[in-house]
Amino acid sequence: MTDNVQAPAPQVWPSLWANDAPALIRFLVEAFGFEEVVTYRDGDVVQHCQLDWPPGGGIMLGSARDDPGNPWRLTPGTFGAYVVSDDIDALHARAAKAGAEILREPSGTDYGSRDFMARDPEGNLWSFGTYRGEKR
Repeated sequence: MTDNVQAPAPQVWPSLWANDAPALIRFLVEAFGFEEVVTYRDGDVVQHCQLDWPPGGGIMLGSARDDPGNPWRLTPGTFGAYVVSDDIDALHARAAKAGAEILREPSGTDYGSRDFMARDPEGNLWSFGTYRGEKR
C-alpha cells in the first residue's frame, strides 16, 4: 500500500455473473448508485469488476463465460441481495427513473424497516431497506 491508504475492513462481498456485464455495470451505477472502483476487461468480457456501495461494502461481478473447469460458475439472473440505504424513497425514484423493474413499492415492514424491491435487466433481485440488522 502506498500513501498510507488502507484497504477497507473485512466485509462480505457477494458476487454475480452477467450475460452483458458492461451493461449491468452501467445500470447498477445509474439506477442504484453503486460506484465503479475497478473493472478488468478482456475485450467485451469483464473478468472482474468491483462496485462499491457508498455506505460500505459492495459487490463483485464478471461476464458469464463457458469455463467448465472453473468452480465459480454462476448462472446470470439468479442473484438476490438486501442492501441497506437511509433514503429509500430517493433511491426508489432513482431506480424507477433508470428503468429498474419495481417489484414492490416503498413500504414499511413489521420490524421497522422501509423497503422496496426491484429487478435489474439481468433478472437479479434487489431489496433495499433501512433495516441494519440487530446488534450482536
